[in-house]
Amino acid sequence: MEISLNQIRSARELVYQNLLPTPLHEHPLLSNELGARIWIKHENHLPTGAFKVRGGLNFMHHFAADRTQDGVITATRGNHGLSIAFAARLYSIPATIVVPFGNNPEKNAGMQALGARLIEFGRDFDEARGEVERLQKTENLRYIHSANEPHLVNGVGTYALEIIETMQARGEKADAIFVPIGMGSGLCGVITAFRALSPETKIYGVQAEGAPSHYLSWKAGKVVETEQANTFADGVATRCPSPFLLDLILQGVDEVVLVNDDEIKEAIRLLWRTTHNLAEGAGAVATAATIKLRNQLRGQSVVNVMSGGNLDTDTLRQILC
Repeated sequence: MEISLNQIRSARELVYQNLLPTPLHEHPLLSNELGARIWIKHENHLPTGAFKVRGGLNFMHHFAADRTQDGVITATRGNHGLSIAFAARLYSIPATIVVPFGNNPEKNAGMQALGARLIEFGRDFDEARGEVERLQKTENLRYIHSANEPHLVNGVGTYALEIIETMQARGEKADAIFVPIGMGSGLCGVITAFRALSPETKIYGVQAEGAPSHYLSWKAGKVVETEQANTFADGVATRCPSPFLLDLILQGVDEVVLVNDDEIKEAIRLLWRTTHNLAEGAGAVATAATIKLRNQLRGQSVVNVMSGGNLDTDTLRQILC
């Protein structure tokens, strides 16, 4: 299985059996404040509150067709796990989700509400992933890595097709698109679709300063692992890029931008005030980077991917109060 435009188009047929396309809106107040036409891709409107569910549905369809294991297992900080739990429930497949200690309690509750078995292990995503690799062997489970699965990438790539087709239908084109980077599936979906259908669009990946593994890897041209991932934006709090996806990122991204936690919080507040949409930390990093680069983007047509809106209540209180 490959990551390709044709596979993204095939995945769309499966994704749309359970989901509707998400809106792409220009919010005039946001555009006026930033001095550019800002288009928000509202992946926060999906049933799990984040884009990952597209990949989960595509993956689970194929897994169910030729299932050989007793169930599925994965590691997550939340949105990937919600995606797998949601899709597994539709196909009546047992799902085990491993999260690090201290994970977003509301995301944990959401995964359990979808019927997943939740296990807490390790200090961060990467340590939780190590426990998954042990359990998959002892319990005959299919390990679904959050990045090393073409079906996941092709599934989430469907939102990139929606962006391109919606803008074309309106007689618009994107000068730039900003995409959060966690493990890179969303960015790789965007690269695959945009390089084929909108090659003139400049593609920016965005990470938190406290979790800069992809930024450092982009600079070095190879995988660079960090010892820590220090950011409240759990969707981008990863320490080690996927070699499987990094090659595609290095070939297709124009620039990787870092934003700090204060800049992410500022973006959450700005998005709430100008769009009345709640973005989680990872869902706001694209806008945070747009704010940071606003001078060079002035007058352009810019897409920001609001990848998710699963911000827990305690964190929201701290940001808004």
